[in-house]
Amino acid sequence: MKKKDIRILLVDDDADILEIVGYNLSQEGYQITTAVNGKEAIAKAKKVLPHLIIMDVMMPEMDGMEACENIRKIPELSNVIITFLTARSEDYSQVAGFDAGADDYITKPIKQKLLISKVKALLRRLKETEIDSETLNVGGIEINREEYKIVKDNIEIVLPRKEFELFYLLATKPGKVFKREEILDKVWGNDVVVGGRTIDVHIRKLREKIGDDFFKTIKGVGYKFEV
Repeated sequence: MKKKDIRILLVDDDADILEIVGYNLSQEGYQITTAVNGKEAIAKAKKVLPHLIIMDVMMPEMDGMEACENIRKIPELSNVIITFLTARSEDYSQVAGFDAGADDYITKPIKQKLLISKVKALLRRLKETEIDSETLNVGGIEINREEYKIVKDNIEIVLPRKEFELFYLLATKPGKVFKREEILDKVWGNDVVVGGRTIDVHIRKLREKIGDDFFKTIKGVGYKFEV
């Protein structure tokens, strides 16, 4: 993934932090969105779907801990990387942050070069697979896009074209919730007019052939592939 496509949400009630850190990250080429408290962070996160959230702990209205817990409950943000940026360095505070669902912890003040280095290290955790990759290996399943072939437990599974394309789409980004509209657009496109039940039927068939545990329904939203 290119830097220009990476979205970072910076959350802090200190205007100087937002300005300085935001400026340095934007200079690196990242897309930066800011928020001044936990409530605003949740709203902004739902809107921009960031890849990384850098968030202060002590903030008015809603602190970082509570905001982190709430963000982790949002399906489409289940894979976002969250790190706390705070002056609090006590062990109990760090443990509480991890318990709230944070991935990492950065103690301020921090030199900007070190912060940039830390951000790059965090972003390396992104495990997205390029859509145009010919072969995927996820959850012990090998998916060959070029040959329309799937191998699981050394057994080849034959899928009709649309089932394969739906499975491939979901498998390219494990954990990501694909909305119904997105699935219809990317799998069926403008070829034919189909309804939402068409997706449900194809998911049911994939569950029967590949395994029920791999596919999770997010009611009112869509589906995701879990490993």
